[in-house]
Amino acid sequence: MTLLVRPHAPGEDGTLLEVTPESAGWTHVGFRVHRLKQGERFERHTESREQCLVLLSGRATVRTGDQTFENIGERMSVFEHLPPYSVYLPDGIAYSVEALTELEIAVCSAPGHGNHAARLIRPEQVACSTRGEGTNTRHVQDILPQTEPADSLLVVEVYTPPGNWSSYPPHKHCADNLPEESFLEETYYHKLNPSQGFAFQRVYTDDRSLDETMAVEDGCCVMVPEGYHPAAAPHGYELYYLNVMAGPKRVWKFKNDPAHEWIVDMK
Repeated sequence: MTLLVRPHAPGEDGTLLEVTPESAGWTHVGFRVHRLKQGERFERHTESREQCLVLLSGRATVRTGDQTFENIGERMSVFEHLPPYSVYLPDGIAYSVEALTELEIAVCSAPGHGNHAARLIRPEQVACSTRGEGTNTRHVQDILPQTEPADSLLVVEVYTPPGNWSSYPPHKHCADNLPEESFLEETYYHKLNPSQGFAFQRVYTDDRSLDETMAVEDGCCVMVPEGYHPAAAPHGYELYYLNVMAGPKRVWKFKNDPAHEWIVDMK
């Protein structure tokens, strides 16, 4: 099974692509993207999974139970570099999304345990930081980090400038071996600017029983069931990706590939 999931023409509810635990062959992470025209809407139920709705671009109204998050959304493109509006939803509730403009919205999901109420995550609540240096510099927007309430989900956006590397040095989080390393499944949803560009992502294990390198285009999703997973943006093209992670413990603790650990200390 390939780890690369390509978008298709929007379905009746605007679905562009979907990764489920069943389609991925894993346990925790689910991911879906909808693209809606102004005035279109969809209705869903979270069932047994908590969800984080990330407004990638456009404005929307989200309704669930007696709560309405009206006219949320600010950026019209992820490449405006503004932190997004997002909505956290617990398991066991129905909700609807109505597009007030053209809308692209990501639905991130993982097992829920009913411990948290629905809430709006505003841009000013999103921690922004820069990691790395030189051609390893990338810019991070933490939407749902482990310091914020959720049962399973971890959600983050990353911008990689043209010509730079990201998720680098190669790292992994596929061993339930805390405090050294946590086990987290992960998806990468990629966007490129300009949109005709491409990027590369490699997913590999120490023994190379898994070793897949993919040319990633705008709107593609890469599944990371295990192993190291660096990404690279070619000259002239900025790379954005939305990460969704979840596992048996809600802790992000990674381990660098020992062969490339020296890069961390490179000056």
